[in-house]
Amino acid sequence: MKLSTDRILTTHVGSLPRPDDLIALLFAKEKGEPYDEGELETQVSAAVTDIVGRQVAAGLDVVSDGEMSKIGYSTYLKDRLNGFGREGGRRVPKDLQDYPDYSKRLVEIGCVPSISRPLCEGPIEIKTTKPLELDLANFEAAVAQAKPVEAFMNAASPGVAAVFMVNDYYPSEDAYLEALANVLKEEYEAIHKAGFVLQIDCPDLAMGRHMLYPDETIESFRKFAAMNVEALNHATANIPADRMRMHICWGNYPGPHHHDVPLEEILGIVLKARPAALLLEGANPRHEHEWEVFKSIPLPDDKVLIPGVIDSTSNYIEHPKLIAQRLCRYAEVVGKERVMAGSDCGFSTFAGVPQVFPSIVWAKFEAMVEGARLASEELWR
Repeated sequence: MKLSTDRILTTHVGSLPRPDDLIALLFAKEKGEPYDEGELETQVSAAVTDIVGRQVAAGLDVVSDGEMSKIGYSTYLKDRLNGFGREGGRRVPKDLQDYPDYSKRLVEIGCVPSISRPLCEGPIEIKTTKPLELDLANFEAAVAQAKPVEAFMNAASPGVAAVFMVNDYYPSEDAYLEALANVLKEEYEAIHKAGFVLQIDCPDLAMGRHMLYPDETIESFRKFAAMNVEALNHATANIPADRMRMHICWGNYPGPHHHDVPLEEILGIVLKARPAALLLEGANPRHEHEWEVFKSIPLPDDKVLIPGVIDSTSNYIEHPKLIAQRLCRYAEVVGKERVMAGSDCGFSTFAGVPQVFPSIVWAKFEAMVEGARLASEELWR
């Protein structure tokens, strides 16, 4: 993948706000209502072309397709795989359990996605490759037209798929992860063969602590995280590490986050994953301080950091000088050639539920580009 050899490159986590007309079609499909499949494909294609062009125009170097075709970053798999059945329950994060009045308010104002999270009730198998083939074709065409520095495509990790679509079929969680890894391997390799950098989204490695293991020991969660990393490494065994990046986060929602597992408790396990680049939260008030962790846990020589320098849950537009300061902190610890500028998380993790108002997203990106320029002037002077 492209590295910051003479300036700080800019990118983001992946998902971007979708057009309203496209959102309506995605939800019609999600709810089993009548919709025009041809019109959906046409709108997705147009949206990908537009979103890639907008990213390049905003000054972003490494761009995505915005996940335009997906209802959600993990549950999109239910439309591509067999094995999923009745609707599963929804877990409330530990931090929101502590503040039920605030949790209720988030539901009332539409900050909780109303998408299907089915249980696994049968063997996991590929149902159709058409959605992936369309995603690849749309992105290839858009990239050829916009000519970004580089392009990446998102895919769910085995672990995050298991978090949102709970196992009710396989004899153990390990067996379920193995089945998911064996199937997702095909998607990962197809993205790589198409020439894109593969980004694997792994919120399970951080968010899983206060979602699944809030009242258990940290060691219990670390065993869970290690198992998920092992599944991810198995699924990516045939892809060069330097053609992959992975994203971890503590949940892309505006909550208290006071139960988030500290980065230092999980970083040793996270760094055992094969992808060369690590995207992590670095801008929000709960995790901005964790750049210091890399002083005590050195970044391996073959790894690259893409810290979030803009918050994906706040409508504040960060000042470019603050963004530059954040980037310089990381660069001083791990080296300027091993830092890129990114976002804390996606800006539309679930279709129709943007945490940041869509027009403000682009202002944030422009601020990030300017902040990266200021940091580059400081670091390469």
